[in-house]
Amino acid sequence: MEWTHLPGLRPYEETLAAMEARVAAISAGKADEAVWLLEHPPLYTAGTSARPEDLTQPDRFPVFTAGRGGQYTYHGPGQRVAYVMLDLNRRGRDVRCFVHQLEDWVIRTLATFNVRGERREGRVGVWVTRPDKAPNLDGSMREDKIAAIGVKLRRWVSFHGISINVEPDLSHFDGIVPCGIREHGVTSLVDLGLPVTMDDLDVALRTEFDAVFGAEPRCT
Repeated sequence: MEWTHLPGLRPYEETLAAMEARVAAISAGKADEAVWLLEHPPLYTAGTSARPEDLTQPDRFPVFTAGRGGQYTYHGPGQRVAYVMLDLNRRGRDVRCFVHQLEDWVIRTLATFNVRGERREGRVGVWVTRPDKAPNLDGSMREDKIAAIGVKLRRWVSFHGISINVEPDLSHFDGIVPCGIREHGVTSLVDLGLPVTMDDLDVALRTEFDAVFGAEPRCT
């Protein structure tokens, strides 16, 4: 497994092309599996299920077609993106299990900072409850999204991956309906009152990755 930190704000199209080349090399047996940790400049990406009406401010930031699953999402400074290139031929050809593992990875990483991340049926990503905020109109507790997950497979090698909000400008999410969900908001580790740095998160990501993916490489 090769871990790479890409410094600065990485151009989206250039990074996507490099990721696709790496996936092809992994598939051909010419490169190791890899995780790339990076940030992008402010931009919106459209997944394969994106709906035009969910791009509410189309001129605010550049918009890219991502090719991954899911709908619209935002990337920008203060958000850790982890592109995950794993060979599921060796890890079990189970897409649902793989996505579940990615969710587990995020949830375990957040737990390092005493944040309880949770799955929600019918919603993509990882969520946190917000008892500190006013409840929804129906009286239910407010929930905010803190991490997004979107993947694609080519010859059973994965690419794209996860993004976790450390300290992005949360107003930048206003230009889209994130992942098509209008009823809930978006948060970050710093918004939750935690002085977590990107370096702190990277250490936790690497440790918890090994806990989820390292001990048993096959997805069962």
